[in-house]
Amino acid sequence: MDCIFCKIVAGELPSFKVYEDDETLAFLDIRPVNTGHTLVVSKKHSTNIFDVSQEDWTAVTKVVRALAAVIEKAVSADGININMNNREHAGQVVDHLHVHIIPRFKGDGFKLWHQSAYKEGEAAMVQEKIKAQLV
Repeated sequence: MDCIFCKIVAGELPSFKVYEDDETLAFLDIRPVNTGHTLVVSKKHSTNIFDVSQEDWTAVTKVVRALAAVIEKAVSADGININMNNREHAGQVVDHLHVHIIPRFKGDGFKLWHQSAYKEGEAAMVQEKIKAQLV
Protein backbone atom coordinates (compact mmCIF):
# COMPACT_ATOMS: atom_id res chain seq x y z
CA MET A 1 0.00 0.00 0.00
CA ASP A 2 1.29 3.44 -0.87
CA CYS A 3 -0.57 5.37 1.84
CA ILE A 4 1.60 7.94 3.62
CA PHE A 5 -0.44 7.70 6.83
CA CYS A 6 -0.25 3.89 6.83
CA LYS A 7 3.53 4.26 6.54
CA ILE A 8 3.54 6.66 9.50
CA VAL A 9 1.41 4.22 11.53
CA ALA A 10 3.82 1.38 10.63
CA GLY A 11 6.83 3.48 11.68
CA GLU A 12 8.22 3.53 8.14
CA LEU A 13 8.07 7.35 8.00
CA PRO A 14 8.86 9.76 10.83
CA SER A 15 6.26 11.91 12.55
CA PHE A 16 5.89 14.03 15.65
CA LYS A 17 3.57 11.71 17.58
CA VAL A 18 1.55 13.28 20.35
CA TYR A 19 -0.68 10.29 21.23
CA GLU A 20 -0.99 6.61 20.39
CA ASP A 21 -3.16 3.72 21.50
CA ASP A 22 -4.11 0.36 19.95
CA GLU A 23 -6.58 1.84 17.45
CA THR A 24 -5.37 5.40 16.76
CA LEU A 25 -2.37 7.62 16.24
CA ALA A 26 -2.19 11.40 16.59
CA PHE A 27 0.68 13.44 15.19
CA LEU A 28 1.50 17.03 14.29
CA ASP A 29 0.55 18.12 10.79
CA ILE A 30 3.75 18.86 8.83
CA ARG A 31 2.09 21.92 7.21
CA PRO A 32 0.09 23.31 10.13
CA VAL A 33 -2.53 26.02 9.96
CA ASN A 34 -1.34 27.03 13.44
CA THR A 35 1.08 25.69 16.04
CA GLY A 36 -0.25 22.46 17.51
CA HIS A 37 -2.32 21.47 14.42
CA THR A 38 -2.72 17.74 14.95
CA LEU A 39 -4.05 14.88 12.83
CA VAL A 40 -5.83 11.92 14.41
CA VAL A 41 -5.89 8.78 12.25
CA SER A 42 -7.24 5.30 12.56
CA LYS A 43 -4.48 2.71 12.51
CA LYS A 44 -6.65 0.57 10.22
CA HIS A 45 -6.78 1.99 6.72
CA SER A 46 -10.05 3.43 5.52
CA THR A 47 -10.36 6.16 2.93
CA ASN A 48 -12.85 8.50 4.61
CA ILE A 49 -16.09 8.79 6.60
CA PHE A 50 -17.92 6.72 3.98
CA ASP A 51 -15.98 3.49 4.47
CA VAL A 52 -14.67 3.59 8.05
CA SER A 53 -16.05 0.96 10.43
CA GLN A 54 -18.18 2.17 13.32
CA GLU A 55 -15.58 0.84 15.78
CA ASP A 56 -12.68 2.70 14.15
CA TRP A 57 -14.74 5.91 13.83
CA THR A 58 -15.67 5.74 17.51
CA ALA A 59 -12.02 5.26 18.49
CA VAL A 60 -10.94 8.28 16.41
CA THR A 61 -13.68 10.57 17.73
CA LYS A 62 -12.92 9.67 21.35
CA VAL A 63 -9.28 10.64 20.83
CA VAL A 64 -10.21 13.85 18.98
CA ARG A 65 -12.48 14.90 21.85
CA ALA A 66 -9.84 14.19 24.50
CA LEU A 67 -6.94 15.78 22.61
CA ALA A 68 -8.83 18.96 21.68
CA ALA A 69 -8.78 20.19 25.28
CA VAL A 70 -5.19 19.02 25.81
CA ILE A 71 -3.92 20.78 22.69
CA GLU A 72 -5.85 23.98 23.39
CA LYS A 73 -4.25 24.19 26.83
CA ALA A 74 -0.77 23.12 25.68
CA VAL A 75 -0.46 25.85 23.05
CA SER A 76 -2.57 28.46 24.91
CA ALA A 77 -5.04 28.65 22.03
CA ASP A 78 -8.17 30.79 22.08
CA GLY A 79 -10.27 28.01 20.55
CA ILE A 80 -10.18 24.84 18.47
CA ASN A 81 -11.55 23.86 15.06
CA ILE A 82 -12.27 20.19 14.38
CA ASN A 83 -12.18 19.52 10.65
CA MET A 84 -12.49 16.51 8.39
CA ASN A 85 -12.31 16.59 4.59
CA ASN A 86 -13.95 13.72 2.72
CA ARG A 87 -13.10 13.19 -0.93
CA GLU A 88 -11.03 15.31 -3.28
CA HIS A 89 -13.58 18.06 -3.92
CA ALA A 90 -14.03 18.57 -0.19
CA GLY A 91 -10.29 19.15 0.21
CA GLN A 92 -9.11 15.65 1.17
CA VAL A 93 -5.46 15.34 0.13
CA VAL A 94 -4.46 12.04 1.78
CA ASP A 95 -6.85 9.15 1.16
CA HIS A 96 -6.70 7.83 4.71
CA LEU A 97 -9.34 8.80 7.26
CA HIS A 98 -8.05 11.64 9.42
CA VAL A 99 -9.44 14.42 11.57
CA HIS A 100 -7.71 17.77 12.01
CA ILE A 101 -7.52 19.44 15.42
CA ILE A 102 -6.64 23.05 14.61
CA PRO A 103 -5.78 25.44 17.46
CA ARG A 104 -7.13 28.93 16.84
CA PHE A 105 -5.70 32.21 18.01
CA LYS A 106 -7.33 35.62 17.99
CA GLY A 107 -6.38 37.35 14.74
CA ASP A 108 -4.68 34.26 13.22
CA GLY A 109 -6.19 34.97 9.80
CA PHE A 110 -7.58 31.47 9.25
CA LYS A 111 -10.90 31.89 7.48
CA LEU A 112 -13.99 29.75 7.82
CA TRP A 113 -16.26 28.85 4.93
CA HIS A 114 -18.50 31.34 3.19
CA GLN A 115 -22.22 31.28 3.93
CA SER A 116 -25.29 32.05 1.86
CA ALA A 117 -29.06 31.92 2.27
CA TYR A 118 -31.40 29.35 0.74
CA LYS A 119 -33.65 30.56 -2.06
CA GLU A 120 -37.41 30.52 -1.50
CA GLY A 121 -38.53 26.91 -1.00
CA GLU A 122 -35.04 25.47 -1.41
CA ALA A 123 -34.52 24.48 2.25
CA ALA A 124 -37.75 22.46 2.30
CA MET A 125 -36.77 20.72 -0.94
CA VAL A 126 -33.32 19.80 0.40
CA GLN A 127 -34.85 18.66 3.69
CA GLU A 128 -37.13 16.26 1.82
CA LYS A 129 -34.26 14.89 -0.31
CA ILE A 130 -32.24 14.14 2.81
CA LYS A 131 -35.15 12.57 4.65
CA ALA A 132 -35.98 10.41 1.61
CA GLN A 133 -32.45 8.92 1.76
CA LEU A 134 -32.97 7.91 5.40
CA VAL A 135 -35.61 5.35 4.47
